[in-house]
Amino acid sequence: MDKKLITVLSVLGLLVVIFFINTTIQKGYNSKENILFSIDKNNINKIIIKSNVDAIELTKTDSTWIISGNDTLMIKENVINNFFDTMYNLKKKHLVTSREEKWINYGINNEEGTHLAMINSTGETIAYYVFGKSKDPNEYNTCYVRSNQSLDVFLLDNNITYQLQTNPTYWGQIPQNEELQKDLPITIE
Repeated sequence: MDKKLITVLSVLGLLVVIFFINTTIQKGYNSKENILFSIDKNNINKIIIKSNVDAIELTKTDSTWIISGNDTLMIKENVINNFFDTMYNLKKKHLVTSREEKWINYGINNEEGTHLAMINSTGETIAYYVFGKSKDPNEYNTCYVRSNQSLDVFLLDNNITYQLQTNPTYWGQIPQNEELQKDLPITIE
C-alpha cells in the first residue's frame, strides 16, 4: 500500500510540474501588452487616415478639431469621441504572424491596409498603425493591426476599420446655421 501511495503521489507531483512548465511556455505565446492604444488624447494634435489613394487629415486647434483643407464642414463631436472611445477599448487578442510576406493575408500591407497616424504638437508621430480586414466575410467584427515598423500582426477584439473613413462628410457636417440659410427662399428685387 505504501508503494502504491508513493507512486500515485509521484505521478501527481510530476503532472503538477508538467502543468506549470506548460503554463509558462504558453505565456510566451500571448501578447505581453493587450491594450493597443494608451496615448492621452490631449497629446494628439493631428490624425491622418490614409486608405488606398484617399486620405484625410484632422487637426486640433486649441480644443476644436477641424478637417484640414475643408472650411465648410464642422467636425461631428460624437464621431471623434466615438473614435477615441473605440481606440481606447481595442485589445490585442493574439499574435497572428511576424512575417512580412503574410501581411497580404491580413490586409495590412502598404497597399491594402488603412494607415492611421497620430501626431503631437511638435509634429512627432506618436502612434502609427496599419489596420486590415480579414478575407473571411464571417469575420466582420474583428480586424488586424500592426504598429509602427513592427513586423508583428495582431488580431484585435473589435473592428475599427469602419471608423477609419477618408470621406470628409463622415467626420464633418455642414453647420446648422448654413443649412438654415440654404432653405430660406431667395428674393430678387
